[in-house]
Amino acid sequence: MKKTTSVITLLLLVLAVFWSIKTSMPNYKADLDSVETSFSTDKALKHVQEISKEPHAVGFPAHNKVRAYIISELEKLGLSTSVQEGYTAGDWGNLSKAMNIVARIKGSGDGKALLLLSHYDSNPHSALGASDAGSGVATILEGIRAFLAQNKQPKNDIIILISDAEELGLNGADLFVSEHPWTKDVGLVINFEARGSGGPGIMLLETNRGNNNLIKEFIKADLKYPVATSLAYSIYKMLPNDTDLTVFREGADIDGFNFAFIDDHYDYHTAKDNYERLDRNTLAHQGNNLMPMLTHFSEIDLGTIRSLKDTVYFNIPFFKTISYPFDWIWKMLGIGVIGFLVILIQGFRKKLLNGKDILKGFIPLLAALSINGLVGFYSWPLLKWIYPGYEDILQGFTYNGHAYIFAFVFFSIGACFYMYHKLKVVKTPNLLVAPLLFWLVLCGGVCNYLNGASYFIIPVYATLVALYILINQKNPNAFLLVFLCLPTIFIFSPLIQLFPIALGLKMMVASTLFTTLTFFLLLPLFTRFRNKRALGLLSFFLAIGFMVSAHMDSGFTEENSKPTSLVYVMDIDTKKATWATYENQVSDWTAQYIGENKKPADTRNTKTISSKYRSGFTYISDAPWKVIATPKIDIFKDTIIGDKRHIEVCITPQRNVNRLEIFTNDIAFHKAVVNKVELSPYYLDNRNNGRLITHYITDNTYTDLTLEISKNDPLELTLYEASNDLLTNPLFTVPQRPIKNIPMPFVLNDAIITIQKIDFE
Repeated sequence: MKKTTSVITLLLLVLAVFWSIKTSMPNYKADLDSVETSFSTDKALKHVQEISKEPHAVGFPAHNKVRAYIISELEKLGLSTSVQEGYTAGDWGNLSKAMNIVARIKGSGDGKALLLLSHYDSNPHSALGASDAGSGVATILEGIRAFLAQNKQPKNDIIILISDAEELGLNGADLFVSEHPWTKDVGLVINFEARGSGGPGIMLLETNRGNNNLIKEFIKADLKYPVATSLAYSIYKMLPNDTDLTVFREGADIDGFNFAFIDDHYDYHTAKDNYERLDRNTLAHQGNNLMPMLTHFSEIDLGTIRSLKDTVYFNIPFFKTISYPFDWIWKMLGIGVIGFLVILIQGFRKKLLNGKDILKGFIPLLAALSINGLVGFYSWPLLKWIYPGYEDILQGFTYNGHAYIFAFVFFSIGACFYMYHKLKVVKTPNLLVAPLLFWLVLCGGVCNYLNGASYFIIPVYATLVALYILINQKNPNAFLLVFLCLPTIFIFSPLIQLFPIALGLKMMVASTLFTTLTFFLLLPLFTRFRNKRALGLLSFFLAIGFMVSAHMDSGFTEENSKPTSLVYVMDIDTKKATWATYENQVSDWTAQYIGENKKPADTRNTKTISSKYRSGFTYISDAPWKVIATPKIDIFKDTIIGDKRHIEVCITPQRNVNRLEIFTNDIAFHKAVVNKVELSPYYLDNRNNGRLITHYITDNTYTDLTLEISKNDPLELTLYEASNDLLTNPLFTVPQRPIKNIPMPFVLNDAIITIQKIDFE
């Protein structure tokens, strides 16, 4: 291939990669003065700013302020609102008093209603919740404003549910589904969520049946920037991820769509999840997702969207969302296999293929997969060894994570170019046989185990066509080969970066392997580049450049702050107090209390206050004893009736607290009721580490336990009572964090904890 043509084709490929990612989202433009009937990102941002001024978890003072603001904004739109209030423990044993905000727009028909859903509570205790899920609430508020400005009555009722206590265990959604009379009216749910502060709003389905009709209607809604793939749908169903929408699907058999953005994961549940860091393009994308969905699904018969059939779907520029039924999966694979065999036969007949060179084609394939697989697999452990502070970013995605993705992707490309440079004596058709055979086997496994990814066969088709052309034409047009590379670029480029973004840098191996597999499908063009060694070196230099960039940004700054933690733990029974931290790399701020005299925490004690990733204390040190008020414990009943023992205990705080966690010894419970909420038998049989209940306390209320156990079983209750006031309590003089530190998310932080046991012999 001539040098000029090589440069142009390479630039076209780079442009295609850029285009495949760039076209997934709109570009934010100031739109405060836009038409009243259109969604305004600037107006939505005003809601985000108001909602995210302070941490507003359940039981926090700002929680009431945020609820009042949302109610006020809905009433400004002429909607009558109500607050549904009640205790619920969900499926996770997290008790809280949820206060849902509910409103309804009356439709002209009598069919099923469309429900718009997001939650307004932030994660305890320091998260500001601008993205999670202030962005979702703002999207709904602004979307409803623009919809009502059209002065058109929808056919279907539109129910607005701004749920509470989602962060504690989907409690608000559980309360609505189990107790609100409107649940029976709902035909479809559209939920807005976030697990970071940027990136496109990805559509994720929740259905107990097939997705065929849902996808058909989704396509008819004609979103301008749809981001939807049945691969994400299949993976999402396998992972232990839940949203409020999950409760509707599991508890009421109601289908729905999630729209969730997941990039910039390092901001998730932190004090950095603020108004300033929310990506404006992302919020604009959520608005672009809502408006056509709201228009379409408020008019169609929601009673007809159920289906037993599943559909494969994916995005591609210009064509938006493409779908086809699962019934085609094996047929499409069969077509690919037959086409491959026919082309092989033709190649052997024309003597352009030979067994020896085909076998040689497996050498660079296996070498590239092995090298890039090993580099990707060990990248995260190596990075944590070089930069120990990364251990304290519990999300698993560092502030410089995108630079690492680019670095390892370019390394993988460089390794591939170098491997195929070494086999330049083998003609391209022979080199293509091994990758195509590998891909067909891979597609067979996908069809069997991961149906939603079966559209991977489509780029394979394009490469098969390229192989056919190379066998039948001595010098095929380079730009035709570029055209045949486009399905591979458009379909796989967004996925290469998505895996570590979605699953953390520990899954960098997915990016390195997927880059390698993508490279294989681009071989019809790449093998025509004469200077593959130079391209490999360029890729390696780019990888080094991004690694240097990542290193320069590896430290903690005011913008990219180090997560830190400190708690004061007081054991009432042993009369011993300790400082404790979850940090692996102890910060200077924490070292004031857990410094030279620190010792590793006893990880054998499984009865420790729970955290999202089951993180336990890393270090402890002795602390002075303080006079902290302990809870009042009243035993109202301890009676044996037949072969069961009935116990009633009431635990009342004597100081301002946020959380009570109760553990028990290893015994079976016939029944457990907490504040009149009965814990499910399934939960009681599958408790972790003896935890009975976590009560996220509102208004310093009591915790009332009613328990039934076997009469001969001794019962031991261990109470962990916690308040998030370590930095403000007058008994302590803990200074405020430096500007380069933030409270560590996902763990109990800045807390005063008392521990005491109650024995029932």
